[in-house]
Amino acid sequence: MSAYVVAITGASGAVYGLSLTVELLKRGGDVELVISPSGFLLLKEELGIECAGKDGAALKAYIKKRGGGARAKKGGAKTAAGTLRLHASDDLTASIASGSALKRAMVVCPCSMGTLARIAAGISGNLIERAADCVLKERGTLVLVPRETPLSSIHLENMLKLSRMGAVILPAMPAFYTHPETVDDMVDFVVGKTLDILGVENSLYKRWKK
Repeated sequence: MSAYVVAITGASGAVYGLSLTVELLKRGGDVELVISPSGFLLLKEELGIECAGKDGAALKAYIKKRGGGARAKKGGAKTAAGTLRLHASDDLTASIASGSALKRAMVVCPCSMGTLARIAAGISGNLIERAADCVLKERGTLVLVPRETPLSSIHLENMLKLSRMGAVILPAMPAFYTHPETVDDMVDFVVGKTLDILGVENSLYKRWKK
C-alpha cells in the first residue's frame, strides 16, 4: 500500500489539499496529513471547519463525509480505505521528519509562498519543511501546488530553484477545455493532475482528445 505526505499551508485553496487527501484515501493510500497554523485558519475561513480539538474530529468528519472512509467494491463488498494520520506541524519527532521513514511522495497543497521559499532555502523550521527536505534529499517525489497571484520575481526564482532540485511545481490552475460546471469540477482538475504526477490512476477530469 502506498503512503503519502500531504501538507496544507496558509495559501488560499484548502479544499485542494482536503480533496487530494480524500482521493488518496479512497484509493487505499495511507496519508500523513500536516496542517500549518495558517492552514487551520484557511480551513475555518474557506470551508467552515473548526479544528479546535487536537484529535481533529471535525476534520476527520469532513473527510469521511466526502468519501474518505470505507468504499464499496463491485458486488457490494466493502474494502477499507487508507489510514489517515494527523501530525502537529511543530512535531519534529514525527516519523516523516526523517528520511529513514521511507516516505517518498509528498504534496504541499496549497503551498504558500513562505513555505515554498523556506523549502527552497533548506530551512526546516517545522514538520512540513523538514518532511519536504527529507523527500528532496532522498530523491523522492515532491509536488508543490502554489496558489498565489500575481507572482513576484522572488516567487518565480524560488520555483525555478525547486524545479531544478527535482520538485514538481503544479500551480492551482484549473483548465476550461473540460467545461467545468461547478467549483468541484475545477478542484477535481487540479487534484487529478496531482494524482497523475503521483502515478495514481484517476478519472477526475476529462482527458484531452482530438
